[in-house]
Amino acid sequence: MFKANYMDSNCLRCNKTVYPTDKIGPLKDYSFFHSGCFRCVECSSKLTLKTYFNNQHSNDDKEVYCSTHVPKIGAGHLNQEALGIKAALNVPRLNQFVNEQIRPGGKSQFDSEAIAIKAHLNNRIHNHQDKVDVNSNNGYHEKSRNWGRFDSSALHIQHALKQTAVQKKYHKPHAQAINSFLDEEEQKRLEEQHRVEEEKLYKEFVSIRMKEEEKAIQGIQEEWEVELTKITAKFERDLQVKSKNKEDQKVLTLKYAKEKDMFEKNMTLKREKKKDSVTKKLLEQERAAAAALIEKQSEEMMDLIAKEKTKLLEVGEDLEDAQSYPTQPPPPLPPNFNKTEIYKDPEEFAEVDQRAITVAQEDQETFTDLIRQLVGECKSDVEKARTIFRWITVKNLNSIMFEDTQRGDTPMGLLRGIKFGTESYHVLFKRLCSYAGLHCVVIKGYSKSAGYQPGVKFEDNRFRNSWNAVYVAGAWRFVQCNWGARHLVNAKEVPKPGKAKSDSLRYEYDDHYFLTDPKEFIYEFFPLQPEWQLLKEAINLEEFEELPFVRSLFFRYQLAFPTQHMKSVMPTDQTGAATVRLEMPIDMQSALIFHYNLKFYNKDTDNFEGTSLKRFVMQSVVNNTVAFRVHAPCSANLLLDIFANAVTPQEYLTGEPMKFKSVCKFKIVCSDLQTVMVPLPDCASGEWGPAKATRLFGLIPLTHQDALIFASQSLEIQFQMSRPLTDFMATLHKNGLEEKKLSKYVSQRVSGDIVTLSVNFPEEGQYGMDIYTREVNSTLKSDSNEKHLLTHCCKYLINSSRKNRH
Repeated sequence: MFKANYMDSNCLRCNKTVYPTDKIGPLKDYSFFHSGCFRCVECSSKLTLKTYFNNQHSNDDKEVYCSTHVPKIGAGHLNQEALGIKAALNVPRLNQFVNEQIRPGGKSQFDSEAIAIKAHLNNRIHNHQDKVDVNSNNGYHEKSRNWGRFDSSALHIQHALKQTAVQKKYHKPHAQAINSFLDEEEQKRLEEQHRVEEEKLYKEFVSIRMKEEEKAIQGIQEEWEVELTKITAKFERDLQVKSKNKEDQKVLTLKYAKEKDMFEKNMTLKREKKKDSVTKKLLEQERAAAAALIEKQSEEMMDLIAKEKTKLLEVGEDLEDAQSYPTQPPPPLPPNFNKTEIYKDPEEFAEVDQRAITVAQEDQETFTDLIRQLVGECKSDVEKARTIFRWITVKNLNSIMFEDTQRGDTPMGLLRGIKFGTESYHVLFKRLCSYAGLHCVVIKGYSKSAGYQPGVKFEDNRFRNSWNAVYVAGAWRFVQCNWGARHLVNAKEVPKPGKAKSDSLRYEYDDHYFLTDPKEFIYEFFPLQPEWQLLKEAINLEEFEELPFVRSLFFRYQLAFPTQHMKSVMPTDQTGAATVRLEMPIDMQSALIFHYNLKFYNKDTDNFEGTSLKRFVMQSVVNNTVAFRVHAPCSANLLLDIFANAVTPQEYLTGEPMKFKSVCKFKIVCSDLQTVMVPLPDCASGEWGPAKATRLFGLIPLTHQDALIFASQSLEIQFQMSRPLTDFMATLHKNGLEEKKLSKYVSQRVSGDIVTLSVNFPEEGQYGMDIYTREVNSTLKSDSNEKHLLTHCCKYLINSSRKNRH
């Protein structure tokens, strides 16, 4: 395959390996150059893909020249091949189809064979609608592979063809490779200047910390010496009084030693506490100073990139992203389209993500090296932001342990701020974005983070937070690296270079926090500056507090509230009842399973007078709405936590334990309850009603479609099977009666595809009925003794009374 040769090449000028992030080529006879080596062999002036020339006299000369020093073709030397070159150069461009960035077009690239290719391409481009088929992953495959004569010198044509694939709904601006407009050495020079500034700043931090700690310790030390002198003087006085009694002296000496030891321990703790207090006080100042420095440095890096782009534009370079990506950061405005129009599935970034993961497994000497490895092959500003986001989330900076011997010439060593506590995810993301030429800002505000509960007021700094907005896809979009970060699954750390990598390694992260839509982001984050809500109509802090407390999974499962008036604090009615409703998308109805937990607010207690609070919640599903009706058992504040999981019916029927994650929480406030609330019968947890049986087992209720049944002394419930099921079983539950005693009052029978459950109630009252079954396992032999465990199918709440008539 050509890929190996394409990836592993040597620079024609310096003969060192050329990596894709710093590669120019293939050029004449499949030659390559480093971006820094791509200079005129005669005068060393820097060249671009538009300004370089080859020697037309010699096929053996693969060197590159400027227009002044390229060997000229003399009079009478124009031959058929040279005329072909001229004809090829005069062919009109098809800018809308050909990607100039990945088409390394030097003048000597076109020979008679290339002309044939170009003509063939023109013919295919006019008919590309019939030839290109776009699949669900926005990739493409060709229905016909009549490519003509393609060899290694025309490989770049294939890349150009990929650009003819149908675009997404939004205009996807193409990103220029960073080495095409910014010399690596120039970027490193600026980085070195920034490194010196940072070194100076952190030396100041160390010096100030030492001085302040010494000052604080000096005061403690003086207090220490004064108190120790008092204790010693008292001991000496007491010793003189008891000078004649040896035993008393011994007791007194032990007492003094113990008292002195205890005093020294207390003073040591006091000293360390004082040091921590000083450090904490200085840390806020240091964070502000470090953030201000990185802000300045990021602007300088963006200015350098803008200046270099301008230079190339002035000499006639065609930089596509220079036209579409703004030089100065635009004002904060709401985006014109949603995240789903940029990408629908994270799998679209599979290659980008894998590159970030691979780069994260190694260490780089400079930020310039790091960013070129990350974004060197990115095709858009979105991909640039994505690979930086994934590198940071894979690195899991919160858990990195920095040794005193950490090398200072690597990005990890350079991140002194992480060791000091002054640098964080959002500051690092901004820094790396500036190296990639992306506008990025740090936004400060409040967040509903760890420890937050619905109903809490943002009255202090407990829930202060910071995050980023990056300008990509034509608008400012939110990125929260810290909340998006996840770690390795099935492994304690990233594999070291050179070591075998396990196939079981998986990187988990939360994609919700990359380019999050403002209308979803506002549920968890409230910026201090209203314009950075990026909403058409900003909300105030009180409205933010009242928004329902939801987590990212809420949006991943495309859940919604039936009314816009849902609030995080729900008051009960006069009967102590409050109902929370969630709407499911139609395509998720058969997959979503919900669970809940109810406990007293700000307490770990989840029972009332020995009864689980779960029995005071009735969960039911009607069409695409799941409802949780809470009946408070007493006047109190309660916390309702709703969980969800998306599983297939097959996964559910295995009976394996399922992991549920929180999607939203509500504070239920019952101010005054006069009636006595009775708990629901002690049935299996989960939803009430037959909807679950239909979704998971294909059981269609023929007689009772609702969760609540009003019956007389007897009852028959019938289902129709849409697929084979067996071993039906029903159990009755009633408060105050044992389940075993109730078993004789319920029976079941199957006739064809009709299942009938019959109940004769021993007395009036409220009953709960659990129904269990299992699928027929066709793979089991008839004489097998294997018995599959029954799976909970559904449950009903039944009110039996002689007054109820069918």
